[in-house]
Amino acid sequence: MSATPATDELLFTTDEAGIARIVLNRPQARNALTFAMYQGLITCCEAIAGNPAIKALVITGAGEKAFAAGTDIAQFRSFSTAEDALGYERFMDKVLGSLERLRVPTIAAIAGACTGGGAAIAAACDLRIATRDARFGFPIARTLGNCLSQGNLKRLSGLIGPARVKDIIFTARLVGAEEALAIGLIGEMVDDRAALTERVDTLAQLLANHAPLTMQATKEGLRRLAEEEAVAEGAPHPGDDLILMCYMSQDFREGMEAFLGKRPPNWTGR
Repeated sequence: MSATPATDELLFTTDEAGIARIVLNRPQARNALTFAMYQGLITCCEAIAGNPAIKALVITGAGEKAFAAGTDIAQFRSFSTAEDALGYERFMDKVLGSLERLRVPTIAAIAGACTGGGAAIAAACDLRIATRDARFGFPIARTLGNCLSQGNLKRLSGLIGPARVKDIIFTARLVGAEEALAIGLIGEMVDDRAALTERVDTLAQLLANHAPLTMQATKEGLRRLAEEEAVAEGAPHPGDDLILMCYMSQDFREGMEAFLGKRPPNWTGR
């Protein structure tokens, strides 16, 4: 087995079968992602793109409690300008786009909490397999008061439909694995972490032995079908006004400080 240097918080390995694995490795923080970890995901995708020996990618979280519990909220404390908010969402689009544009099939192996940015990463993967105790959601309506980008909304609505996206975000509830399977948010459910590892390894090996160009063409063809018209460089992106409405609000600042201070937020709608 070979390894590509990453960080202690983002592990990246490849094996002789051509299967790459990324482990989100902050179990003490429920694998909440820092900006450096997001950048590491882009770097790993670039390494995979440049290595024709790699046939499939598995992404999972360390420990038993979470796949990933979203972005580390402390990362937002430095946000003060429109450029901070728009830059973050552009950056997230780049992270998720790197996963979607990979030529190899990607599998999210999900145990425990899969929320916020973690759920966005899982949604950007081609296949999702989860343990029975997995929970999915974007509880931002009761935590931060921010919003999802147009790209994330489109990706999620493509999986489960706009009505269910509104239900999940408006109620800020977490969807259990059985419901996630029923609505198409995941493709398979297994009993526990051991079963997850076994099933994902078997599936990754299966994909590694299939025709790579067939899978690449299918991935890219579907991505192109779903892609919005290209935005001219320097032009506003669809939904920029909505991002700024949320991220530049007093409510976003209040939600962040309340979350970090472990108290209920006092929403004002401003």
